[in-house]
Amino acid sequence: MQSKFRLLVVRLSAMGDILHALPAVAALRQAHPCWQIGWAVEPRWRPLLAAASVEVSYSSARPPDAVCYSTQTPRDPRMPLVDWLHFAPTKAWGHRPLAAQTFREIRALRDELRNADYDAVLDLQGSIRSAVVGRLSSCPRRLGELTPREGPARLLFTEWIATRGAHVAEQDVELASAVAGDALTPAASLLPIDAEAELWCDGWLAANSTSGPARPIALILPGAGWGAKRWPPERYLSVAQRLRDRGFLVVVNAGPGEEQLAAAIAIDGAAAPLTATLPQLIAFTRRAALVVGGDTGPLHLAAALGRPVVGIYGPTDPSRNGPFGTRARILRSPGSRRDHTRRAAPDPGLFTIAPDDVLRAAAELLAEEKM
Repeated sequence: MQSKFRLLVVRLSAMGDILHALPAVAALRQAHPCWQIGWAVEPRWRPLLAAASVEVSYSSARPPDAVCYSTQTPRDPRMPLVDWLHFAPTKAWGHRPLAAQTFREIRALRDELRNADYDAVLDLQGSIRSAVVGRLSSCPRRLGELTPREGPARLLFTEWIATRGAHVAEQDVELASAVAGDALTPAASLLPIDAEAELWCDGWLAANSTSGPARPIALILPGAGWGAKRWPPERYLSVAQRLRDRGFLVVVNAGPGEEQLAAAIAIDGAAAPLTATLPQLIAFTRRAALVVGGDTGPLHLAAALGRPVVGIYGPTDPSRNGPFGTRARILRSPGSRRDHTRRAAPDPGLFTIAPDDVLRAAAELLAEEKM
């Protein structure tokens, strides 16, 4: 395949799914450093692919084959995987489907994708909206899964790939192998380095650390997409207290809408609450010695950054959606069944997982770190 091949990756959302796609795109980048790769994504997830200070938009005036990156010409760490980003605010379009602004934005995206003149589209989402975005490019070669997540999406593909991997990241690598014509293996995820976020993180740690030797950081992630995936906060509190007593600087992430949940774990100084933007959370997670949480995007961020992870799982299947590419211990009750119903009450199996189980798993991971 020609060295200046142009590939459009479509993985619009969500946070965990974009992170699970990174090993496949990193494998493509490693195997074909001269390829030009664009990525269509929801605007809110830009920080997973590019720092705020770098130009990400495709321009027809930009030389299409200006640089062939290699080990001799390292890529910009602010945007380590792709050459361009194409923003597709499909969720916003769904809220205002008949608005003039929606039609203007769709036409602008269509023109941008067509001007980029892609040789292939790789749909790593398998939804109707991702397939439509791929179709907007007018690229004659569009690859997706034989049995996509939303069946009608396959009508907009021109090539259908049967995947056999259990984990979604493995399935993405199989799709990437098909477009590359190579048998690829997952590569280490590469996330952007945002200088401003790194400085913010250093300042936060300086303000929240006591004098004396630096303490290892344990990051607690109590949130999840819905209640059925959330381990009870009083159990996270018990883990936080005991990690603090063992010398950790314990930090609990307070994501949007999770402030009260974090506050319940931060009581009596058990943990310091962290309110951070996504670039700041990336910078902070890089510094964590241990990460504990449920099936949530920040847990997959920790895995993508190679941090030791204890995952507490209930209705979602860790063999398909568990932490990928890092050392991890997964705790899940044998009684928990796969169920993506967005129930508010915690899955009953989560109550069979005790703080002692989490601490034991954490001790095993940390012991391996020292070996």
